[in-house]
This record gives sequence, structure tokens and C-alpha cells, in this order.
Amino acid sequence: MTEILTIALPKGRVLRAVAPLLGRAGVDPDVLLADDRSLVREARGVGLRFLLVKPDDVATYVEYGAAELGVCGRDTLMERSYDVYQPLDLGVGKCRMVVAGVAGKAAPADVPRVATKYSRSAALHFARKGVQAEVIHLHGSVELAPVTGLADLIVDLVETGETLAQNGLEERDLVAQISSVLVANRAAYKLRQERIRPLIETLRAVVGTRERRASHPPAGT
Repeated sequence: MTEILTIALPKGRVLRAVAPLLGRAGVDPDVLLADDRSLVREARGVGLRFLLVKPDDVATYVEYGAAELGVCGRDTLMERSYDVYQPLDLGVGKCRMVVAGVAGKAAPADVPRVATKYSRSAALHFARKGVQAEVIHLHGSVELAPVTGLADLIVDLVETGETLAQNGLEERDLVAQISSVLVANRAAYKLRQERIRPLIETLRAVVGTRERRASHPPAGT
């Protein structure tokens, strides 16, 4: 009987992007995308159990051993000091963490006030540039902060930049490129490597094939 391997996955948009990858690795994607409220899904034929959790909680489940593997955004890994192994970038959920401010309006050069959900990442970014920023933690809608005068700048995730533009903001600096990463519990990665590593290598091949197709699209597309 195949020993069950537990994988924590983020609910929402990233799950919908990861499901096809797992599908090409032998997992029925319908198990993950079924329209019901069950937070534990099992792919019995391949010995996998999936936990559907909030994106910010994935690495916690993996670090403490409730799941052997998980899929987590680099933004979350940057923001908190999780003790997990990161064997593979899945190349999904791509976006940018940027500094942005009101278009055409310069921020104070000495101590700018920065609003963000990513307090640690923002503080480290400005410290590397020798700027002593005052960081204000917000849980959401950070685009409002410069517009209302709460802050001079924000640090946030963007894909196209359309939301920034619609709120009169512009990108000022890149903090980091973000994507979703496969993470592994360190103890499980050593003790259950005969079960974990083949899955990682299968996913690595799937990701590599997709990236090659993306960089060399068929003629006429």
C-alpha cells in the first residue's frame, strides 16, 4: 500500500494554477478543483492527501510537519523566517513586489512613511538602500494610503500595474520578483526522500516542459 504524502495548497487563484501542473504529474485535477467546502482532498490512486488552507498558512503547516510538502508564495517566505526547504520554483503566481507612490509626487528623501502588508520586506529593502523608512502595517487596500496622506509610499504586489494606475500611483522601485515555490518539511525531506523526491523530480520535469513551450511557442501562434 502506498504511504500517504500530505501536501498543503493555497486556496484560490494559485490553486487553480497549480492544479494543471499536478495533473500532468499524475493527479486528477478534479480532486483539487471540485466545487465543495471540504478542506481535505485525497487522490487515492497516487497516495496523496491535500490540505486546502489560506495562502499565508501553507508554510506553517509544512514547517510543523502537518504536511510534508506545500506550495507557498515567495512573498510569504520573504516576510517570515520559516524553517522549510525550497526545492523547486513552480513558475506560477508570478508578480512583482514593488515600491509605489503618487504619480509625479516625490517622497521625502530622509524618512519616508511606507504603508504595506509586508513590513519586514519593506524595512529590509529601504535599509539596504540606506533609507530609514517609517513602516506602517496595513492588512489590505494599501493603495489608499498615499492617496489619503497616510503614507508617502507603499510596498505591494503587482501583476500588470493597472490597479496602481487606476489609483493615481506609479511604480518607483522593484523589491523582488515573486512566484510560487514548492516547500518541504526538512525532517520529512530526509526521512521520506524515497517518496518525496520522485514527486519533486516529476514536477521539475513538468515545469521545465511548460517553460520550454512558453519560450518556443508553435509557429503561427
